[in-house]
Amino acid sequence: MNILKILDKLSHDKFFTTEASRLETITNISLFGKKTAVAAVPLGLGALMTTPAKAETVNTQKTTGMVLKSTLTDALQLALVLEYLEDEYYAKGLSTSGLIPNTDRPVFMQISKHESAHVSFLKSTLTSLGVTPGNKPTFDFTANGNFSPFTDYNQFLILSQAFEDTEVRAYKGQAGNVMSNKVVLQAALQIHSVEARHASQVRRMRANKGWIELADGGNMPSATNPVYAGEDNVNQAGYNTGNAFGAAAGSAAYDEILTGSDAQTIASLFIV
Repeated sequence: MNILKILDKLSHDKFFTTEASRLETITNISLFGKKTAVAAVPLGLGALMTTPAKAETVNTQKTTGMVLKSTLTDALQLALVLEYLEDEYYAKGLSTSGLIPNTDRPVFMQISKHESAHVSFLKSTLTSLGVTPGNKPTFDFTANGNFSPFTDYNQFLILSQAFEDTEVRAYKGQAGNVMSNKVVLQAALQIHSVEARHASQVRRMRANKGWIELADGGNMPSATNPVYAGEDNVNQAGYNTGNAFGAAAGSAAYDEILTGSDAQTIASLFIV
């Protein structure tokens, strides 16, 4: 079983009620890392099989390959920061005695396992591409005293929703930047679907709809507004969904992306 199959398993709703072997996950992540390295080889392989007459073309291909690789790895580094954030957040929440009600702990235990698997995958993939994974930042989940997520369960849920909704939009925003490696693209899309399930689950735990309408996160403090900025867009490829279905339904039918800079800005609020 490779990492793609593992992530597919993680994305299945039934996984929330079953246990996953962390050893199996890490072992297969390592195996996938080797496969990713092989998949990345074609970016530079042409230079070894080219005649002098094709030198100019090869130089262009090599330059393009380096740009593609840089774009790819930059996107993976951004994803790693976001996964570091969630991984530590849930681990700390679960380790805080009395914070999470017993009825909700199974959900966050599984979400925590998913985030740990995503961190391991991204680190392994970056290493296989010849890039050193970024170090985990030092996080301040109070955002300089604006939140108290580990003493107030309601605030823990608020930040959980904000983090999950941010990550869903951020992964979509980076899709074009990982298209140069189809293996990584497929895995990123699988992670994206898992994060979307997390977001929907947490939103419902807060008595919200499982989807976003307009730029309204649903009973969220104004400090989280950047997470939902732009979600009220109703124009998709020249088609006005608001005219056809109404603004709320039209906007909800198409989730919007977050740019890399916007995602970084949001994450930086919680980085010391």
